[in-house]
Amino acid sequence: MAASNWTTLHPSTFILLGIPGLEAAHVWISIPFCSVYILSLLGNGLLLAVIKTEPRLHEPMYLFLCMLALADLVISTTTLPKTLCIFWFSDRAIHINACLAQIFLIHSLSIMESGFMLAMAFDRYVAICNPLRHSDILTNRVVANIGLFIVMRGAIFMGPHPFLLKRLPYCRTNVISHTYCEFMALVKLACEDTTIMSAYSLTVAFLAGGLDFILIVVSYILILQAVFRLPSKEARHKSLGTCGSHVCIMLMFYTPAGFTYFSHRFGHVAPHVHILIANMYLLFPPMMNPIIYGVRTPAIRQRALHILGIKPA
Repeated sequence: MAASNWTTLHPSTFILLGIPGLEAAHVWISIPFCSVYILSLLGNGLLLAVIKTEPRLHEPMYLFLCMLALADLVISTTTLPKTLCIFWFSDRAIHINACLAQIFLIHSLSIMESGFMLAMAFDRYVAICNPLRHSDILTNRVVANIGLFIVMRGAIFMGPHPFLLKRLPYCRTNVISHTYCEFMALVKLACEDTTIMSAYSLTVAFLAGGLDFILIVVSYILILQAVFRLPSKEARHKSLGTCGSHVCIMLMFYTPAGFTYFSHRFGHVAPHVHILIANMYLLFPPMMNPIIYGVRTPAIRQRALHILGIKPA
């Protein structure tokens, strides 16, 4: 077996290979990975500072954006440091508890991010379709309760996964062909029937991400209907501009997420392609979210320039 401590059906350590077939290029691949991670940390940290220090931004949409930024910071930090250790130092070993913690955080935070995007879509729906009642419907208390519900949903849905995985016997190998621990990657190493576990994971994915996506699509259909009924061309343009930022972020999140999820279960994609897209799914949206909102939201852009000590042109 690949690991020296492979002594039982329940190994204490797994081995992460990185990106199979591209081992010689690991150092070069680490450069964009590290750059994106640093930009994610700086961008989301700045976004949180801007919203915290600017009273005009203490509104539901930006509060949900803060929650999304926090989730982005945690999810990218959950994977990237270990990935860079693999690329730079060939430090491939990961303790099973750390591996299971990665799985729980990645998947629960992904569900939370999906929930925050749905909450942002709901906020836009209320703001555009029922603007006179927006402040009455989405009070600070309601926003806090929605955020708490989203966090609890992610934690509860994914809570059983680490315990189910830990009790599995792994008689094939303890080598994971990935840069981080992933639920289906471990399931495929198990030497007992995992049909029920896979079915549970598929159900959770539909009840969380799938249902969120459907509700987001429905909300934007209703929003577009309301926007095109607005009498003023300027009002239509402003509403579409605000929604455009959300749509860009959602496409960046759901497209690679869907590809990663279904290719792992039903597709036959080259391993290095699957792993690169899986990493893009965890790294690219956290970097782009603050950039998109910073560019398209004048209040965020102006406050960010002020914090950075840059005078707007």
